[in-house]
Amino acid sequence: MSSSSVKQEALYSLRKRTSFSQSVRNSFTMAYRGLLKIKRTPEQLFDVTFQPIIFTLMFTYIFGGAISGNVQAYLPIIIPGILVQTVITTSIVTGVQLREDMDKGVFDRFKSLPIARISPLAGALLADTVRYAIATVLTLVMGYVMGYRPESGIGFVAISGLLVIICSWAVSWIFAFFGVIARTASSVQGISMIILFPLTFLSNAYVPVETMPKWLQWFVNINPISHLVTAVRELANNGTVGSDLVISLIGAAVIVAVFAPLTVRAYMRRT
Repeated sequence: MSSSSVKQEALYSLRKRTSFSQSVRNSFTMAYRGLLKIKRTPEQLFDVTFQPIIFTLMFTYIFGGAISGNVQAYLPIIIPGILVQTVITTSIVTGVQLREDMDKGVFDRFKSLPIARISPLAGALLADTVRYAIATVLTLVMGYVMGYRPESGIGFVAISGLLVIICSWAVSWIFAFFGVIARTASSVQGISMIILFPLTFLSNAYVPVETMPKWLQWFVNINPISHLVTAVRELANNGTVGSDLVISLIGAAVIVAVFAPLTVRAYMRRT
């Protein structure tokens, strides 16, 4: 047996014996790598910095007078909707960047390292939670600048932001799965947008459900985005916890339970 084969066999044996604690450490190390990528190429944050500002200004001043009579009355409706739409849309980047790294051979180089095989995937998902947090904070700050004053207080507002981050992280598993199985990064983005745009716009994020046609209301009422938006509104505006919060958390848990194993299995086959 050649020396290279011996080294590969030894490396495979070491990776196979990786403990859970080491896998966790490796995953956080890979998450740190993802943050360094953002630091070196800050343009990656354009979507989570400019999108909340542009969307908040645009939708508030376009729909505010028509929906609520004035901008100030519309802010408690639109800010939670923009928050959910912006952060959920940001989760698409997880699958796109994952596919780009795999196409560039980055994950092939990771195979030569004595680390857990799952850590590059887990690290990428962990690093993207920072993007969700940035988008959440900027959306709420922009709403405050425009005059949005949640009556529930900062504590419930923080809980509503945390809820959106958790649900976005869960949704990112769907797009990570697309990132692993798709052929190109552009196809990941195209498929993700086809799925996500109807869910975000055919929801109660921008207009009341009762203003929609009857045939459309049934879909909006069962749309998981609508439940998440309602949960955020109840938390931020009223400081109440309703059934929509429970539905949102259960939905996030179901997504992770279904797509996490699928993504990991597909990832292991590809790498």
